[in-house]
Amino acid sequence: MSSYSTHINEANLSIAWAKAFLATMKHPEISPMTVTVTDLSNDLIPEHEEIRKAVDVSLASNSLGSCHTVANTIFPRSYWNRNKERTLLYQRYLRILSQIHKCKGNYNGVYFERLIAYGVGDSKKNQLEYIIETYTNKGNHRRSALQASIFDPTCDATHQRQRGFPCLQQVGFARIHKSGLCVTGYYPKEHIFDRGYGNYLGLCRLGQFMATQMGLELAQMTCFVGVACVGTPAKTPLRHLALNIKSCVEDYERARGTNA
Repeated sequence: MSSYSTHINEANLSIAWAKAFLATMKHPEISPMTVTVTDLSNDLIPEHEEIRKAVDVSLASNSLGSCHTVANTIFPRSYWNRNKERTLLYQRYLRILSQIHKCKGNYNGVYFERLIAYGVGDSKKNQLEYIIETYTNKGNHRRSALQASIFDPTCDATHQRQRGFPCLQQVGFARIHKSGLCVTGYYPKEHIFDRGYGNYLGLCRLGQFMATQMGLELAQMTCFVGVACVGTPAKTPLRHLALNIKSCVEDYERARGTNA
């Protein structure tokens, strides 16, 4: 039996997530799923306020973290001051890392930690700083050099049947359209309801940071998922949310003069 696959390309993060969510409500698994959000900038991530609010309310009712909470695991926006040196961001984050690890969901690690302190002991590497340095100061625009790993076989290659982290395996950055930046995240599996919106938001915020530091303008975010499913809650309790989301998408498409 052939698997169902889909590619979503939207200029609004909320609409992109909504279409991914509605697709997983129809199909047990989607393989692969790619979601691309365009029309981004270093200052703006287009969202649909009603969809974002509905998602956060539903996540809370299912005892799951908000979109912002999930996004913070990829990029802690509140610790970044655009008017100050980026080293302060790294320092502030690492100072509170022990507290972050106390949260049950962060026991095995945090994405931003892996991005700025990958490895163990004295060999830890700040991958984001390397990418910024090689691109801006060394003139190295080779796309294969602008990659950051999350999965670390020294601690993640276990025989656990369920681990939870890391779902995000790799993040890549590429210059497009002369001065634009594309950020791409790869997930072998993703729960669209539980984490999808926050993942997209976190990747976009990470892209804004990197674009700013690299002298580029964030243009798009692409999330590639090997296998996508709706997530932890059963589909039945999510039907009301799905109807609300579907209505929002239809209104959005109608206003733009396109078909849902």
